[in-house]
Amino acid sequence: MPLNPDALNVILATDCGSTTTKAILIEKIDGHYRQTFRGEAPTTVEAPAADVTIGVVNAATEVGELAGRRLVDDHGQIIRPAKKGAAGQSKEGCDIYISTSSAGGGLQMMVAGVVRSMSAASAERAALGAGAIVMDTISTNDKRLPHQQIQRIRELRPDMIVLAGGTDGGTIPHVMQLAELIAPARPQPRFGGKYEMPVIFAGNREAAPLVAQTLQDGITLSIVPNVRPVLERENLGPARDKIHDLFLEHVMAHAPGYDKLIAWADAPIMPTPAAVGNILQTIAERDHINALCVDIGGATTDVFSVFPGPDGQPVFNRTVSANLGMSYSISNVCAEATLPMILRWVHIAMEERELRTRVKNKMIRPTTIPQTLEALIFEQAVSREALRLAYLQHKQFATTLKGVQQQRTVGDVFSQQTAGQTIVDNMKLDLIVGSGGVLSHAPRMEQTAAMMVDAFEPEGVTVLAKDSIFMMPHLGVLAQVHPTAALEVFERDCLIYLGTCVAAKGTGKPGRPCFEYTLRGGATGSGTMNVGDVRLIRLPPEATADIVIEPARGFDVGAGPGKRLERTVRGGTVGLILDARGRPLALPEDAAARRAMMSAWVKALAVYEG
Repeated sequence: MPLNPDALNVILATDCGSTTTKAILIEKIDGHYRQTFRGEAPTTVEAPAADVTIGVVNAATEVGELAGRRLVDDHGQIIRPAKKGAAGQSKEGCDIYISTSSAGGGLQMMVAGVVRSMSAASAERAALGAGAIVMDTISTNDKRLPHQQIQRIRELRPDMIVLAGGTDGGTIPHVMQLAELIAPARPQPRFGGKYEMPVIFAGNREAAPLVAQTLQDGITLSIVPNVRPVLERENLGPARDKIHDLFLEHVMAHAPGYDKLIAWADAPIMPTPAAVGNILQTIAERDHINALCVDIGGATTDVFSVFPGPDGQPVFNRTVSANLGMSYSISNVCAEATLPMILRWVHIAMEERELRTRVKNKMIRPTTIPQTLEALIFEQAVSREALRLAYLQHKQFATTLKGVQQQRTVGDVFSQQTAGQTIVDNMKLDLIVGSGGVLSHAPRMEQTAAMMVDAFEPEGVTVLAKDSIFMMPHLGVLAQVHPTAALEVFERDCLIYLGTCVAAKGTGKPGRPCFEYTLRGGATGSGTMNVGDVRLIRLPPEATADIVIEPARGFDVGAGPGKRLERTVRGGTVGLILDARGRPLALPEDAAARRAMMSAWVKALAVYEG
């Protein structure tokens, strides 16, 4: 029976994470939806409980106790629909229960494609967009021998495999070569051998009958339209939808306790990252903006973006940096970024030996949080590098389609602009949303804003926000059922607006003029920003101001090099950040000079003191 959105007054949503199950209650108050209470409990998908619904019941019970509302009955079932009391007030149950999940490691997949940078990349985009972690990518040109590829498929035990390759009417032998690797590998699913491995074929439709003949024993084959029907176009939707369907039918149904959870939920359960991507796309579409969201965790960092593609239509991309995180993967960040790169963000004297000790202690006790200012400064320096590297990987993945011939001018040739260039453009970026412990739980909002500006280097005028309690997964699945409620809660309770960053693209000699500004409205004043300066102007939440920016020659704030820009900027808990440090951001090589410059920036933005 279809749900009536108008009848939804009390909504219970959970996100079953790998370690914690988070529950929130959303209620309709005075005609508007608000997030009212939240609770959490340990996830129970693994032994000894081995039943994910136990964690869900515990989290829902905590929310119910806080709300003064009985949400779970004596039999451990979620009460639906909400029941009216004697005075007509609802004090029991909820009208709808929805959930997302990344418990048990989330959705883990392998993809295979004929050419690594073309069909395999398209298949990878489909899998990542559906909320999966891509464990490996097999292609005919990945330089591994067939027996090595077969062994790799056997070892990884993914939840499912996406096989792509060949445009419609294109190559068949190369597609069959990949199918003939999967068949003898006889891949066993992660949650045991009680069901057959799901394989999605999203390649050349003319090869589909032969692929079906080859992949029979121990495999459940689904055939969907080609992810790359022609070189010039991707068609990821059908493959993503099939991944979602199989995630529920095969993976979730065989994970401990998920059969009950699926029966409880009033809408299909979504992988947590897919839900985050869903709400970001919903916001970007509604407001006609380009948006970026990052979720930095202990082991991985997810980056989501919505930017226009070559045809002007919004394109959603997601990447998972599986080796970049703040606890379990902190040593990988230090190895990939190198300690000197991390040290450049530290404005007090620290020795490399001391930092190495801090990294080792974090690896031994990954769940600890900083207890001293020095430890906090170091952790936030590491976060800048983790975010920077994850964003770099994302930009390299979020590209125009490779293999497509494009008309180029002589200027393009000399600047080496080729097909496959990134569609992520910092100058066109309107909104950055940060989430994850190091960003969401920083002691001061100014620290969160500074980490995001330093790591992502936004250009022009960019709004900064953070997810208050990592509510975006809950709202992403709610958007499938009731978009109005999801968007209202997103604006009113999910996002904490930090403010706006105005930054000039270009480089110059420190101390020389970068841009002049004039403010009117919620904040007033004018001044000159010299190269190397950064300034914080307090502009309260809900307040706006009109700014006129006159960049110096060679600097661009969004209207073109040296061209005047007039914009309305919004305030936030931090305010308006004027950034004249230049792009790309450069720091002195001399340690003493670098620390002095960092100290000036930290003081100007009130990062560690009021």
